[in-house]
Amino acid sequence: MPDEPSDPSFNDDPQAKQASPETASDPDTSADVASDLKALLTENSDMRDKLLRTMADMENLRRRTEREKVDTSRYAISNFARDVLTIGDNLRRVIEHVPADEAANDPALESFLEGVELTERELLKMMEKHGVTKLEPLGERFDPNQQQAMYEVPTTDVPEGTVVQVMQAGFSIGDRVLRPALVAVSKGGPKQAPASKAAPQEAPGFGPGGAANDDAPGKD
Repeated sequence: MPDEPSDPSFNDDPQAKQASPETASDPDTSADVASDLKALLTENSDMRDKLLRTMADMENLRRRTEREKVDTSRYAISNFARDVLTIGDNLRRVIEHVPADEAANDPALESFLEGVELTERELLKMMEKHGVTKLEPLGERFDPNQQQAMYEVPTTDVPEGTVVQVMQAGFSIGDRVLRPALVAVSKGGPKQAPASKAAPQEAPGFGPGGAANDDAPGKD
């Protein structure tokens, strides 16, 4: 069977002649594209990681700033409140030094005592409005973070380490102790079961408790 005549236009087409070199270079081009794509993906991953880290740092900074703002607002009056406590102490001394029977027999003295008690209540109410609260440790387990033990009282009526007397009231502001309470602690009674604590604390003893004398983040 005779061969079919070849198309002369196919042999003379310059694009057909160039097809072979281009086809030969395709593997190198594909390798370059794959390499560039891999580099771009790596760069994109690095930039995404840096962006996420920056966003996390900014969120932490925002939270820390908000926390410092709240602390500054809450504890800014610590020094002032500590000075005002002296006024409350003097009012309490006046009340305790007036004999109840004498006040009952003297209308003027009774009226004066009622006025002092009213002033004390208003002072405590005003301080509580600003976040300063009175600590009431009488009958509670001694806590060196909130109380300062002045002496021990031998007794078997209550468990050992119980606050049996309060000489001076303590106060707190927010979650900090503004002034520890001065107390007397029982000794010789039955042992108390150890209290569960989230973090280790100082064992009961004498000397200042964990009174916080720091005010706002920037101390005076």
